[in-house]
Amino acid sequence: MRRVLSLILGGGRGTRLAPLTSVRSKPAVPIGGKYRLIDIPISNCLNSNIRRIYVLTQFNSESLHRHINSTYKFDSFSQGFLEVLAASQTFENANWYQGTADAVRHNLHHFEKWDFTEYLILAGDHLYRMNYDKFVHHHRDKNADITISVKAVSREEAMDFGVLKVDSEGRIVKFAEKPKDDKTLHEMTSETGNPEKPYWGSMGIYVFGKKILRKTLCEIQKDDFGGDIIPGSIENNYNVQAYFFEGYWEDIGTIRSFYDANISMTLASPPFSFRDSLMPIYTHARMLPGSQIGDSCIVSSTIGEGSYIRATSIRKSVIGIRSAIDFGTTIESSYIMGNDYFQEDAATDIPIGIGRNCVIKNAIIDKNAHIGRDVQILNKNGIEFKEESQYWIRDGIVVVKKGAIIPDGTVI
Repeated sequence: MRRVLSLILGGGRGTRLAPLTSVRSKPAVPIGGKYRLIDIPISNCLNSNIRRIYVLTQFNSESLHRHINSTYKFDSFSQGFLEVLAASQTFENANWYQGTADAVRHNLHHFEKWDFTEYLILAGDHLYRMNYDKFVHHHRDKNADITISVKAVSREEAMDFGVLKVDSEGRIVKFAEKPKDDKTLHEMTSETGNPEKPYWGSMGIYVFGKKILRKTLCEIQKDDFGGDIIPGSIENNYNVQAYFFEGYWEDIGTIRSFYDANISMTLASPPFSFRDSLMPIYTHARMLPGSQIGDSCIVSSTIGEGSYIRATSIRKSVIGIRSAIDFGTTIESSYIMGNDYFQEDAATDIPIGIGRNCVIKNAIIDKNAHIGRDVQILNKNGIEFKEESQYWIRDGIVVVKKGAIIPDGTVI
């Protein structure tokens, strides 16, 4: 794995995840009460003994840079590094990144000075746990030019994926981007071993040979890996192989998928768990005190450290770090992200946190929100989509914005 250079793509706008991405990049979105999405691919790299990592960023990247710089430090003897490459204008190219492939093309001169044999290209916004060692060795064993990690998907799921036709030798022979018509869907079926999931969907995780990446980026002057470089490489008869992944993987692309992924962590046997001693997920060490909990009924929930909780009940919810929840409040099936700091003196009439006698259900409360007393956040009218100054509703889920102020007695 010392011969592998990892590139994590973290520059997308993430518009479907707004308003969580209105003030931060998508990989910087908090998940699981204390982590950020970028921690997933970085931790997978470290657990796979890959120590040379670049993160390519562009939009709303300040908090992402701060998190990476304060969290991941390598000693002088490991020959490892984690560097952020922010989008920049040069005399040769005055444009910003136009897509994932364009971002890599912009920075090839940074990468190629290192002694390595493969690029491992990752997304910064997926939730999964993978040993990349097996992935890379599969690529080498097959003598592949490009290897793509794939998972079996159903017909309904295939319509939202890049779908790959795989032959009996594991070679990818055809590509279709989000096929909708019956003819294409029929043509793209493969032998997956699961009749309910007869398609192979691309996970957006690739291994390229060092010379092959430069060659394909020069031959195919387009901007996206999934939509341009991969289909073009298949058409140009490169040896593009499939790596079959069977574990949990989720593309955190929408508010609904983000909400479901977090709430599923409260299950007794969650599909994805941060508890794994062999492949832990790393994040910023904050040195917070243990949470202080009063006379509260807490059922099937996760409570982040440094919290001060006096709520009546919390059920099936994720409570983030430094959360403050006052007496009489009930929370159900919600993700409370918590706060970035402890508030010593209230700068507003409504202190940071959740006030007394509130009811919060099926909601996401972003960081540093000020929620007054007797507030009800439960989408009382069953609205699917709405945009207000302090909150949005997406897929029927109320999302209170970061730093929002919700006055006493508000009903949403």
